[in-house]
Amino acid sequence: MSNLITVSQFNKYVHDIFVAEEILQNIEVYGEVSGLKMSNGSAYFNIKDADALLSCVKFGLTSLDYLPKEGEMVIVRGSPNYYIKGGRFSFNVSKISPYGQGLLYQQFIELKNKLEKLGYFDTARKKPLPSVIRRVGVVSSETGAVIHDIIDITRRRNRMLDIVLFPAKVQGVGAEDTIVNGIKALDTTNVDVIIVARGGGSLEDLSCFNTEKVAIAIYEAQKPIISAVGHETDFTIADFVADVRAPTPSAAAELVSSDIGSTTNELRSLVLRMQRTLSNYFANLYNNMDNQTLLLQKLTSQYITNSLQNLQVVSSKFVRLSNTHFSNIFANFDTLTAKLNALNPVQILRNGYANVTKGDKTITDAGNVNVGDEINVNLYKGKLNCKVISKENK
Repeated sequence: MSNLITVSQFNKYVHDIFVAEEILQNIEVYGEVSGLKMSNGSAYFNIKDADALLSCVKFGLTSLDYLPKEGEMVIVRGSPNYYIKGGRFSFNVSKISPYGQGLLYQQFIELKNKLEKLGYFDTARKKPLPSVIRRVGVVSSETGAVIHDIIDITRRRNRMLDIVLFPAKVQGVGAEDTIVNGIKALDTTNVDVIIVARGGGSLEDLSCFNTEKVAIAIYEAQKPIISAVGHETDFTIADFVADVRAPTPSAAAELVSSDIGSTTNELRSLVLRMQRTLSNYFANLYNNMDNQTLLLQKLTSQYITNSLQNLQVVSSKFVRLSNTHFSNIFANFDTLTAKLNALNPVQILRNGYANVTKGDKTITDAGNVNVGDEINVNLYKGKLNCKVISKENK
């Protein structure tokens, strides 16, 4: 019996067939849930239709996983598996979703309608971005590509711009709390605008941006908020509440970073336009002035001649009066100068008088010195160091 094989060989052969068949890997199957059981954090159930039944297992359920109900229509994504040791076939599920319009989407629509009625999306309450942005706060993952893209783009466009990152979880359990904490923390700093960002993903991946907590944090923030979540086709509650929605994180970086090169070119073009405008304006002004001057000369030539003659007379009179006035001033100046010279201490010394000091004090009374004191006699030229040998107080 050449074709005789063991049970293990047969089961392994069947298992390898399923593994090798690529078309069966990571596929989606839908049907009605039946026989749902929970054991050690895993879900065991069947999905069925009118003609067949498929045994399924979802290992390692988390709080983010959708847990179906008995009789509910669901979509399961996964791959078939044949358990070698037990000889049992099952469909290993990686993801469970409600069939049709999913639960997450229904929750998204319900929250969107609620917040819209409360005025969270009103355009009138949205804050404009500052005309000058020097510092940008970013709430995002510190390890993802998003923050690197934002830094690269802002550095390329404007190296003067500061980036302040608040590291946050952007997916999974607790993500919404870190996003809220990041918004609140940056809102109390001196950033000019806050970007809330993450890359693209499924509705489940973006679910933390579709929560009421995050919506309230964005709504209550004092600084302008830019939502940059997912791809251009992705929309979240954060997008609707934010002051500005950027289609991608890269687009948000461009919004907050003015292109220095473009700005310089715009300024240069503006200056050139101003120069041309001013040149044309003054050229037209000079032409008009020339035309008006010729017309004025023709109409008022005699008046101008008389005015010039009167001006000459007045000028001559002004010159005469000025000469007389300044002559008087100079004479008074000479008189005052002579008086000042007469009062000048140096002039007094020149006439033979002397200034007597003892230490740093000027002596004007013989009673202020004693016989034997050393005094200084300051002359017009030079100084004498003297010793008092006698004195008279009168």
